[in-house]
Amino acid sequence: MISAHSEVKLDFNNTEIAFRNKSDKDLDKAYWLFKMVASNALIKVGTPVTTFALRVGLPIQGIIRNTIYKQFCGGESIEGCSKAISELGNGNVTTILDYSVEGEESEKSFDDTCAEILRTVAFAKQNSNISFCVFKPTGLGRFDLFEKLDAKQPLTADERLEFDKVYDRIDRICKACYEANVKVLVDAEHSWIQDTIDDFARQMMEKYNKDSAIVYNTYQLYRSDKLASLKADYAYAQTQNFYLGAKIVRGAYMEIERARANEKGYSSPIQPNKEASDADYNAAIHFCLDNINRIGLMAGTHNEESSRIVAEEMLNRGISPKNEHVYFAQLLGMSDNLSFNLSAAGFNVAKYMPYGPVKAVMPYLFRRAQENTSVGGQTGRELNLIIKEKQRRKRQK
Repeated sequence: MISAHSEVKLDFNNTEIAFRNKSDKDLDKAYWLFKMVASNALIKVGTPVTTFALRVGLPIQGIIRNTIYKQFCGGESIEGCSKAISELGNGNVTTILDYSVEGEESEKSFDDTCAEILRTVAFAKQNSNISFCVFKPTGLGRFDLFEKLDAKQPLTADERLEFDKVYDRIDRICKACYEANVKVLVDAEHSWIQDTIDDFARQMMEKYNKDSAIVYNTYQLYRSDKLASLKADYAYAQTQNFYLGAKIVRGAYMEIERARANEKGYSSPIQPNKEASDADYNAAIHFCLDNINRIGLMAGTHNEESSRIVAEEMLNRGISPKNEHVYFAQLLGMSDNLSFNLSAAGFNVAKYMPYGPVKAVMPYLFRRAQENTSVGGQTGRELNLIIKEKQRRKRQK
C-alpha cells in the first residue's frame, strides 16, 4: 500500500470518483456493452456479421455509433472529440488523440493519414487537455515493406523510393511535435516488423529528444527480449546524449505471435507465462524510474497492481506525482477506476482516445473487443465496478 506518511491516497475501488462523469444512462449502456463483450461467442459471431453488414451497406452504423463506438471512441473527427476531451479534462485526465483508421494500403491513404496526424498535432498545440499524439507506423507505409526491411532483404529501386516516403512521413510528424512541444507515441506492432519500427523510433529520438522526451517508442514486455531492448536503447541514448521516451506496455498480439511462430517453426518471442510478463513489466518500470531524469516514462497498463507499484515507487524515490517525465495511460472507456483515482491523487494520467469515421474505425474496435475477452478478468472487472457504482447510486436515492 501507499506509505502512511504520504498525502497521496489511492483507492482503485472508489467508483464514485471513477464514474463521476457518467450519467445513470451511460452506466446502463456500459453495463450491457461489457456483458456482450464478455461473451466470446458473441464476439466471434458478431465481428464477421457486422463487417458484412457494413460492407453491403445495411443501416447498422447508428447502432454501432451509440454502443461500442461511443464507449471506446471520442468522435468521428478531431473537432468531434472536443466534448470527450473536455469531459476527461474536468477529471484532470488528459487525452492521447489517436486517429484509428486501419487496414488501408495505398500511397494516398498513407499521405492522408500523415496529414490527419499532423492536424492532431496542430490541434494539440492549442489544447492543453491533449498531452500526446500517436501514430501507428503501418498507417504510414505498407506492412510488406516493413516486413522486407526487417528480414534484411534488398529493396528494389521503387521500394527504396517508397521507403524514403515512409521515413519522410514519420519525420514530418516527429518534427511537427518537436516544434509544437507535443509528445508523440510510436505504437508497437508485430514482432516480425518491430525491429524496423524500433530503428525509426531511435532515429527520431536521437534527432528530436535532445532537450526533452518528445518521441516515445513502445516496449511490449510480453516479449521476452524487450527489457533488454529498453536497457540497450537507454545506453545508446546516453552515449548520443538524448532523452529516451519509453511507453511501457505488456502487449496486444499474443495469440497472433504464438500462432505464427508455431506455423513457421521458430521460437516464440512471447514470454512463457503471465508471471514472466509481469516480472519484466515491473523491472522495466523500476529501470525507468531509476533513470527518470533522462527517461520519459508512460506506464500503459490496465493492471491495478502495476499502477500501484508505479505510484508507490515514485513516492518512495521522492518523485513528484506531477513530474512531467511520468504518465499513466489507459484506453478510453476502460479502467476508469485507475485513471480517475490516479488523477484524483495528483498523478499525470492520459487516456487513449481513438477517433475516425465509424466504418473506418471498426477494425480497431473489433480488435479491442477481442483483446478484452483475451485479457484475463478485464471484462469481469469492468462489470463488477459498474454494478458497484449502480448499487451505490441506488442507495443514495
